[in-house]
Amino acid sequence: MSKKDRVSETPATQLLKAHKVAFTEHPYEYLAHGGAQHSAEVLGFDPFMVVKTLVMQDQDAKPLIVLMHGNRKVSTKNLARQIGAKSVEPCQPEVANRHSGYLVGGTSPFGLRRDMPIYVESSILELPGILINGGRRGYLVGIDPQVCVALLGAIPVQCALDDGH
Repeated sequence: MSKKDRVSETPATQLLKAHKVAFTEHPYEYLAHGGAQHSAEVLGFDPFMVVKTLVMQDQDAKPLIVLMHGNRKVSTKNLARQIGAKSVEPCQPEVANRHSGYLVGGTSPFGLRRDMPIYVESSILELPGILINGGRRGYLVGIDPQVCVALLGAIPVQCALDDGH
């Protein structure tokens, strides 16, 4: 690997290594507001396999994480109903950064600054492998989606909407 392809450790990769989780590294040119669609395109992956880490909050401003397909949106109404909340909404970027310890666009569910409940769209767990943020903008790691349940205790939910609907 050339120096350019090596990415310095992040809290996410440290956690994965500490738990002996096999992962592949996928650095790419970060584009502000490019999101999972952009990273999937430049890396040559199906955006359905690229998983977004979204920091949201319930009606009491308690933070939570939602793992969602790169080409799907979260139905906050469906999510709230499934987790027993009155409402769920995305956090403001500065609030999300504070909760997760990562910058928006580089948020990983691994190595979070504070413990939060983590929910995963159930169809993600049926994929043979996923790409998920490795803890910095422009850096994805490839892992088995079951790691999200085994290591993070992610709770499966069904709250995906097709992008654009």
